[in-house]
Formats: sequence, C-alpha cells, structure tokens
Amino acid sequence: MTDFRTFRTSDGLRLHYAVDDFTDPWRPAETLVLLHAAMGSVDRFRGWVPTLARDFRVVRLDTRGHGRSDTPDTDAVTIERLTRDVVELLDDLGCASAHVCGTSAGGYSAMSLAITEPARVRRLALYSSTPGLKHSTADVATWCRIIRAKGVGGMIADTVTARVDPARVDAGFIRWMIDDAQKMDREFTCRFLTAAKGFDLAPRLHEIEAPTLIVVPGADVVGTKEGYELLRRIPRHEYVVYEGMAHNITNGAPERCAADLRRFLLDRGSTS
Repeated sequence: MTDFRTFRTSDGLRLHYAVDDFTDPWRPAETLVLLHAAMGSVDRFRGWVPTLARDFRVVRLDTRGHGRSDTPDTDAVTIERLTRDVVELLDDLGCASAHVCGTSAGGYSAMSLAITEPARVRRLALYSSTPGLKHSTADVATWCRIIRAKGVGGMIADTVTARVDPARVDAGFIRWMIDDAQKMDREFTCRFLTAAKGFDLAPRLHEIEAPTLIVVPGADVVGTKEGYELLRRIPRHEYVVYEGMAHNITNGAPERCAADLRRFLLDRGSTS
C-alpha cells in the first residue's frame, strides 16, 4: 500500500510525495528518494517500486508544479530552490541522509544536492540526466510555443518519439503520459523549462563525493553525448549505456532501470 503524504516548504508550497516500504520491520531501512523528469510525476516510477521497495523505503517526490504538488504563481525557478525542496523533504521524513536517484531534469536537483549537501546523499544515481538542460538539444522556445498553443500534453505528443520508442512501450502508456502532462500549468512549465535550460552543474561535478551510478540511453536525441561524457568528472562513478534506448528510459525500460539501481545500492563495493 502506497502512503501518500504532503509537507509545506519554507516558501509556503504544499508538495506531495509517496512512500512505499515493504522492508522487514525489525531491520532499519535505508531511504531511497526518486526524483522524476520535467513534465512528469511520481507515477512515472510506478514500474520501479516493486523491485526496490522490499530493500528500501522508497520515496517519490512530485516536483513543485508537477503531479499533485502545488504550482507556484509567479516565482522564478532556481536550482537552489529545487534543491531546497529535496532537503526539506528529507527533513519532513526525519532522514539525515538517503540514496538519491534523479531522472532527466530530476537529476539536476540530485546532482545539486550531492554537491551542496554532501552529507545528505549516501549514493547517487543519474538516469538520462546531463549536468543541466544546457547540455541538450532541447529547443525550449519552440517547446514553449507548442505548450502555449496545445498544452503540455500537446508538446509531449509532438515530441514523443524523442522520449520513448513506441515499439518498446505500451500504447496505453503513451496516451496516459500525454494526458497526465496535459494537467500541468502551461506558463509554469515554460518558466521551468526556460530556467532548466540555464542550469549547468558541469563545473562542480568533481565535488560530488557520493558513489554514483550513471545510466545513459544510447540512442538519446535530447541529451547530448558530450553532456553525458561530462558526468565522468564525478570521481567515483559507474557508467552504463543502454544501447538503442530513447531518452525516457525511466519508462522505456523500468524493470531494467530498477534492477540496475538495486544492484548498485546493495553492492557496497561498487565504485568505492
């Protein structure tokens, strides 16, 4: 049974998160925080939970403006604020440190947390995440024109083959992904994407102390090869390529993603 919760951020927003914990109650459970991609939600990780929740307390956060979390009215989106949201989530959980996994834009917050609050990140995992949307082919101005005309779901529909291979995922998932994204506020999404295009964590990657799993989709046309290669600056890392996979491996290969993450987190000799 998923436990749905909310907490109030220091700037007044109500953020939603989900907790799945099937660990043995007589043993202390490590916490694993999952951070979804832009225009996604906690539901994007549903396929991961069965593999992970037996060994970890799995916590999935709806990023501000996404899913069931509040949407800020006019504030600027900053990497500092997104990182603070994760810190405040950990505080709400009463969790001094956790494993943190980010996919695509969720990886920006994960990397930033590992850089600025190293004591709070035990192990880090990055899926389809360059060190900022700057290191991508994303044409945010065009995306925003489509979003304002057709909604966020309309933009996802127009660019779906860059995100998932329709031959590899259920057609029902694609329809659901589009419908779910359509619920998002158009102007907030444009603010979020415009801000993310300016994020660049590359100069500070060498500061990440946590052992890190890097998973790269080999056929990605969103994140650039050069952007992914920058992640090799992280001192202790394992670099994995999913050959032939499109950008959104979170849903293109959920069982494989979760299995690799579980292996990495349980193998304490990895990248040490």
